[in-house]
Amino acid sequence: MPKRDPKPFVFLGVVALVIVVAVCFFAFRACSASADLLQPGQSVEVTIEEGESAQAIGDALAQAKLVGSAQDFVGEVTRLDAAAALIPGTYTFEGGSTPEALVRIIMAGPATVGDTLAVPEDITRAELSELVASATGGRITAEAFLAASEKASAYAADYPFLESAGKNSLEGFLFPKTYAVTEEMDAEAVVRMMLDQFGAETAGIFGDFANSYPASQGLSLYEAVNLASIVAKESTGDQEIRDHVAGVFYNRLASDRPYLESDATTAYEVGREPTAEEVHAETPYGTYANPGLPPTPICSPGIESLIAVCEPTDTKDMFFYFYSDADGNMQAVFSQTYEQHQQAIADNPGTSAGDGDAEAA
Repeated sequence: MPKRDPKPFVFLGVVALVIVVAVCFFAFRACSASADLLQPGQSVEVTIEEGESAQAIGDALAQAKLVGSAQDFVGEVTRLDAAAALIPGTYTFEGGSTPEALVRIIMAGPATVGDTLAVPEDITRAELSELVASATGGRITAEAFLAASEKASAYAADYPFLESAGKNSLEGFLFPKTYAVTEEMDAEAVVRMMLDQFGAETAGIFGDFANSYPASQGLSLYEAVNLASIVAKESTGDQEIRDHVAGVFYNRLASDRPYLESDATTAYEVGREPTAEEVHAETPYGTYANPGLPPTPICSPGIESLIAVCEPTDTKDMFFYFYSDADGNMQAVFSQTYEQHQQAIADNPGTSAGDGDAEAA
């Protein structure tokens, strides 16, 4: 009987051995990696700074041995669409937490932070001061916050985007976002935190301001924020509508009769919905009686309104009108002439939610 060639068996044995070794190696690495991570019952403190990206936070969590790699965390942030909802502060994390759990904890805010301050879009500085006082339980008073945000010139050396604000207040630059206010922070620290956020949020649109659209129209950065604050108060709905409203206001400023004719500027001045007489009065914020922009911004515009003044719709329209349709949805009608504008109002009787420009003089 012929002898079998032993070579195939030797080869198969070697392959099997290699597979076993590889499996053991990777299993060992996985076990080692798991062992290196913080275990249940252990905890670690991690501080997330204002404006840190998901990648930077992931790196900090990996260094703290809460996740195997930063990408484990970043992947969950992407899946949960949570990049804009991560709240800075100091956290105490427990070992054994999943990447998803870590993301959700950071979205909820740090338990060790004194206060969470949620700043809505289009809020005025006076309204914000009351919100700060309420959020901090009076630890930072409204008066202290108003005093700390009274002079833009006090911060201009640290924040170049305030250069054109002169001696005005920080109205318009206290960026709307959810903030973590720690116990050791005073009013100035809160103001600086908001200015840091403004700089981070607007770097992409104001970073090269000299070559921006507002600059091409003769506006300073301060005036661009001023216009954005009016767009914020005078528009509603999606980005396309905000862009169109901004285009209308640019057309008015560039016309032979450069009056913005905005009720919102007078509302800011009187602190409530103005009367027809107040809207047309010759007061500093009366944009029916005075050409051009009002003296200061009238609120803190969100990023959508800031983008709108940098990327307005190219239009010939001079008027806009908002009304609520039969289903309660807000609609906008844009017109080139006052006659068309009046027709738009007539076509939607009884459903007006406020005429975006009141009336042409």
